[in-house]
Amino acid sequence: MLYLQCAGLTRRPWFEGFELELEEREIIVLAGPSGSGKTTLLRAIADLDPVDSGEVFLRGAERMTMAPSEYRSKVIYMHQTPVRLAGTVRDNVAAITGLGVHDSRAPDTPPGLGADQDANQLSGGEAQRLALHRALLVDPDVLLLDEPTAALDPDAARGLEATIQDWVRAGHAALWVAHDPELAGRLGARMVRFP
Repeated sequence: MLYLQCAGLTRRPWFEGFELELEEREIIVLAGPSGSGKTTLLRAIADLDPVDSGEVFLRGAERMTMAPSEYRSKVIYMHQTPVRLAGTVRDNVAAITGLGVHDSRAPDTPPGLGADQDANQLSGGEAQRLALHRALLVDPDVLLLDEPTAALDPDAARGLEATIQDWVRAGHAALWVAHDPELAGRLGARMVRFP
């Protein structure tokens, strides 16, 4: 099933006429030189930045036919530097209940992180795991990942990769920006060169 389609997306000067089809249970790794507009593309797909022309479709429906909050709960952008909310790990997870996540799912915290740990004291890898956990609690269809493992040690990176692979296999999809040339092979993903 086609989950996400980009049709003729243009945002000058970074990209023009960009086309992409992302299927259910698929990961696409988007690779290209630094400064080529990969982050700008992800932000445009996430409806965080405007485009000059073109359209994004989610499960066949035009992005513009959905309320921004509905679309952004189905297509989640994860920045390279994770957002940490004030408070504990538990507070960070509980904050997701305001985004439509059922209260029964909110108390879960990421494995290996203490619920009472101060979120601002987490390491980069721990913060990235927390951010991914929060995103997955929303139960989106698609994750837009902007180099989520760039600042992680190899073990933490492989753990995050495995979590995302399992999530995709369960019926979701991911578009992953990366500089690691071996990532697509490790994930069994399709590589798309950008621009």
